[in-house]
Amino acid sequence: MDLLNTLVEKGLRRELPTREEALAVLATSDDELLDVVAAAGKVRRQWFGRRVKLNYLVNLKSGLCPEDCSYCSQRLGSKAEILKYTWLKPDEASQAAAAGVAGGAKRVCLVASGRGPTDRDVERVGRTIEAIKEQNEGVEVCACLGLLSDGQAERLREAGADAYNHNLNTSEATYGAITKTHTYADRVDTVQKAHAAGLSACSGLIAGMGESDEDLVDVVYALRDLDSDSVPVNFLIPFEGTPLAKEWNLTPQRCLRILAMVRFVCPDVEVRIAGGREVHLRSMQPLALNIANSIFLGDYLTSEGQAGQADLDMIADAGFEVEGAGTTTLPAHRADALAAAGGGCGSTAAAGGCGSSADAGADVAAGACGGHAGGGCGPCGGHAAEAEPVAAAAEDANPARTDLVAVRRRGAGTDLAPNA
Repeated sequence: MDLLNTLVEKGLRRELPTREEALAVLATSDDELLDVVAAAGKVRRQWFGRRVKLNYLVNLKSGLCPEDCSYCSQRLGSKAEILKYTWLKPDEASQAAAAGVAGGAKRVCLVASGRGPTDRDVERVGRTIEAIKEQNEGVEVCACLGLLSDGQAERLREAGADAYNHNLNTSEATYGAITKTHTYADRVDTVQKAHAAGLSACSGLIAGMGESDEDLVDVVYALRDLDSDSVPVNFLIPFEGTPLAKEWNLTPQRCLRILAMVRFVCPDVEVRIAGGREVHLRSMQPLALNIANSIFLGDYLTSEGQAGQADLDMIADAGFEVEGAGTTTLPAHRADALAAAGGGCGSTAAAGGCGSSADAGADVAAGACGGHAGGGCGPCGGHAAEAEPVAAAAEDANPARTDLVAVRRRGAGTDLAPNA
């Protein structure tokens, strides 16, 4: 179809689609789905080949967060029966990270619940980063600790952090419907602080809260403007004990269309399938690898993922390969620009945003506000008033698979071996 041909041509040139084109991707029919995946796959292969980057989550501090994010199993007042523990010691966190690295993970994501770190917390995380890097040569470390104060991003970078994650989650227009204790502007400010400090910016979104197509496009364009190197795409895990426990608004087909839209808007950026892929993509996960070039290995922060070996088998069976530690994830033009600027997603300074070029014009769980999905600051967003009828329609067409929502009972903070 003409739309997909146009999107492929733009993606290969690193030229952004119009908002109308991005919305049209989300509006395609199930009959057109394989065509959409194939078109997004051409763009993905142009910039990332058939490599899949593996990331591994370590939940440094779980539960008891003072923020009220409606999607989060660690939120204030949450009745979700998740693990709750205070800060892991540096050696404990390093051991947990080593399990992921042994499974092929290239990046370790250190996440802590809470509004944001104190200076003492930053020092503690700094020691943890040092311990991980001493024991795991070449590993990337991304911190996700919530809202940052002035100077904290710089201190994390000095300690060896490579990246900082803080998700926008949803559009600015709907953000107030899911969180009252901080603002959308607070999140933008933290991503900008990380970027200015020379950390690679990792910021993404969450789908499945009843948000509109316009909301999804709005947040992806906002992520583009923030110049995010990595865009995690989370799908809400509806945890019992949270306000959004009954929100089952996604189908595997819807998830694939969302991933494709993100790929077309950010053609040469790391698009990561994050929390909720097992719950919502289910047997369609291998197909999603044709669009995204990055996933989390094994478990999430407060929920279980599929077995780590199953992830590795899925990648191999689908004809992809795990990205090695010696391989640069971002395309050369982005990696070079990132090195020169000391941060950012590698777009040209004049254009800014995900996938820019000078000729193209303007080129985006749980824990710590802005973390990854799986029961925490990751999944969010949506019009509360619209959610109920959308959920009811989804329930008829796609019965909720509540059997797939499992609270994590292994790995960091437990006596059981991690699922790497």
